[in-house]
Amino acid sequence: MSVDQTRGRSTDHLAHVVMIAGAAALGGFLFGYDTSVINGAVQAIQDNFAVGAALTGVTVAAALLGSAVGAAIAGGIADRLGRTRVMQVAAALFIISAIGSALPFTVWDLAWWRIVGGVAVGIASMIGPAYIAEVAPAEYRGRLGSLQQLAIVLGIAVSQLVNYALASAAGGSASAQLGPLDTWQWMLAVEAVPALIYLILATIIPESPRYLVSAGKTELARKVLNRIESADADEKIKEIRDALGGEKKPRLSDLRGRAGLLPIVWVGMAIAALQQFVGINVIFYYSSSLWQSVGVEESNSLLLSLFTSIVNIIGTIVAIMLVDKIGRKPLLVMGSIGMTIALALTGWAFSYAEVSGDQANLPFAWGVVALLSASAFVFCFAASWGVVMWVLLGEMFPPRIRAAALALGTATNWVANWLVTVTFPTMNAWNLPATYFIYAAFALISLFFVLRYLKETKGRSLEEMGS
Repeated sequence: MSVDQTRGRSTDHLAHVVMIAGAAALGGFLFGYDTSVINGAVQAIQDNFAVGAALTGVTVAAALLGSAVGAAIAGGIADRLGRTRVMQVAAALFIISAIGSALPFTVWDLAWWRIVGGVAVGIASMIGPAYIAEVAPAEYRGRLGSLQQLAIVLGIAVSQLVNYALASAAGGSASAQLGPLDTWQWMLAVEAVPALIYLILATIIPESPRYLVSAGKTELARKVLNRIESADADEKIKEIRDALGGEKKPRLSDLRGRAGLLPIVWVGMAIAALQQFVGINVIFYYSSSLWQSVGVEESNSLLLSLFTSIVNIIGTIVAIMLVDKIGRKPLLVMGSIGMTIALALTGWAFSYAEVSGDQANLPFAWGVVALLSASAFVFCFAASWGVVMWVLLGEMFPPRIRAAALALGTATNWVANWLVTVTFPTMNAWNLPATYFIYAAFALISLFFVLRYLKETKGRSLEEMGS
C-alpha cells in the first residue's frame, strides 16, 4: 500500500470515528440541555406551585441526585448489555422525563420526573466519555473526548436560546400562557425532540470493540476495528485481550486499596469533585435569578445567560484545540489560576451591591466588572476543567477497573454538583460575595492538587493506563 493510500485510509477511519463519537456525544447535549433548561423556569415554577425558595431549590437539585444514581449504575449495565444499549436506555428516559416534567400536577411529581431525567443524565455522562475513549485513536482521544463537553455546552446554549425564544413569544415571562400550556412547560417539553434523535443514532452507531472483545464477540469487534482503526485489527484485538487479562466483570470492590480505595481512584474522584466545587453550575442553574438579584430585568437576564453560554462554547473550542497539543495537566493548571482570579474579582464586585429587602442593585461600573469577571471565570473553566475532567475520567484508569472507577468518579461529580446547587440559594441569601470567595478558594485548592497528584495521560493508549 502506498503512502497516499495509507494516509487516505487513515483519514477515512478518522472521519468515521468523528461521526460515531459525535453521535455518542449527543448524550452530552441532552445532559447540558436537561441540567440547564430549568434555569429559565425556576421563578415560574415557584410562582405556579406557590412554593418557597427552599423547596424550589430541592426541586431543581432533585435531578442531580438522580444523576448520581444513573452514573453509579451505568458502568455495570454497560458491561452487561453494551455501550450502545445503555445509550438507548438513557434516550428513552430523557423522553419520558421531558413529557412528565412538562405535565406535572404538583411540585412533587415535577421533582420525580426531574429525578428520572437526572438518571438519564447520569447514564449519558458516564457512557459518553467511556464509549468515545474506547473507539478513539490515542493521538486524537483528547480532542474526540472533548466532543462530550462541547455537546454539553451546546446543549446549555440551546436551552438558553429556547427559553428566551419561548418567553419572548409569551410576552417576556415564563409564567405566561402559550397555547394549551404555560411557557415553562414548553421549555421542559422541547427536550423530547433531541432525545428522540439520540435514540435513533444510538441504534445506528457500532458497539465498542473493547466491549465486544470482552463479551467474546471477536468477529464483530474485528469488523468495527476495521472501520475505526488504521492498524491491524487482529493485533488490536490481542492488545485488548492482554489488557483485559481475562478480567471478571468489574465491581466497586475491585477499587479497594490501602487507603480504602486505590490511589488512582481517589485522584479521579477528587478531580471530579473539584470541577464542581468551583461553583460553575451556579452560573447555569441560577443565572437568571442571580442577575435579577442585582437589578437586571427577566428578559435581559435570559439574554445574559445566553451570552454566558456563548463564552462557554468559545472556551470549550479552545480546549479542544489544545488538549492533545499541550496536554491535560498544563490546561488544568492554567484554568485553576484563571478561575481563582476571576472568582475572587467577581466576589469583590458583588460586595458593592446595594441591598434593599429582597432586591440588590450594583452600581453600573461594578456591574460591568461582575459581568466581565464572571465571563472570564466561565471561559477559564470551559478552556480547562470543563473539558479535561471528562477526558481524564474516560482514559485515566487501567482497563481492569475502568468501568467501575469511571462510574464512581462520575457519581462523585454529580453528588458534588448537587451539593453546590442545593446550597447556593441559602449561601446567596447569606452573603453573595463570600460565596464567590469560597468558590475561589476551591479553585486555588484545585491548582495545588493537580500539581501534586495528577499524572499526564496525553498520547498514551488506554491499554497503557495504570502502568
